[in-house]
Amino acid sequence: MAVNVTAVQQFHGHMCPGLAMGIRVAEQALLEMGERPGDEEVVAVVETNNCAVDAIQFITGCTFGKGNLIHLDYGKNAFRFIRRSDGKAVRILVRTEALRPSQDEEEELMQRLRQGAGSAADRQAAARFRQQRVEKILNMPLADIVEVQAIAPHIPSRARIFNSVSCERCGEKTMETRLHLLEGKLYCQECFEMLLPV
Repeated sequence: MAVNVTAVQQFHGHMCPGLAMGIRVAEQALLEMGERPGDEEVVAVVETNNCAVDAIQFITGCTFGKGNLIHLDYGKNAFRFIRRSDGKAVRILVRTEALRPSQDEEEELMQRLRQGAGSAADRQAAARFRQQRVEKILNMPLADIVEVQAIAPHIPSRARIFNSVSCERCGEKTMETRLHLLEGKLYCQECFEMLLPV
């Protein structure tokens, strides 16, 4: 499938290896799930919150607002996709060696920059290395960058709309399923945490 890389970059704000990785994961997801399936037909469960997720959202159409983009804060470059109609489920794991610096010189450069000791020339060199890595990720065979694992489907329920109720402390309307009861009164999460004894 042909992905409009420029459109993905504009959506995200910049191009980087993480976004390139997300583009490739989304390509594999569509091969597994079908070309941009219906509105909430596919659910994406992402195990990280890095740049890759924006590419997955843009390309697959899975979004937080529709409830079919779910974040698990595991810090892993792994992404699950579940098709509601037949329960097909896969976990796409990024082969992280594809993202590692390809040369000792680049690794030393990145170390200097992380320590705040890099020069303007170092930053320019780092940008060149980053662009090379982006191009490598975008052009390498999918099988070299991702591993696809069949998994048991855990199909989340479709997004539901709940009533909103005013918080007793701040007065802001809050989804009723997110309110907490304390001493007979309902509080939003933020106010509830402020009222708890330390």
